[in-house]
Amino acid sequence: MKKLLLPALLSGALAMTACTNMSREQQSTLSGAAIGAAGGAAISAIAGGNAGVGALVGGAAGAVAGNLKGKGYW
Repeated sequence: MKKLLLPALLSGALAMTACTNMSREQQSTLSGAAIGAAGGAAISAIAGGNAGVGALVGGAAGAVAGNLKGKGYW
């Protein structure tokens, strides 16, 4: 448990500060990719497929959708 504490704290600190200098388009792309990856992994796992492949496909689709949203197409 102690081995996981430092990486978890560093990851949390990085996540909280990583998006401060990003444009709206970049933030939307990153958010879309994260949401798509989580959704793709969940759906793939529920359907009995490979969760890793679902995360990759969902992340790519989410990144494209988020980018379009950040550009104002939606």
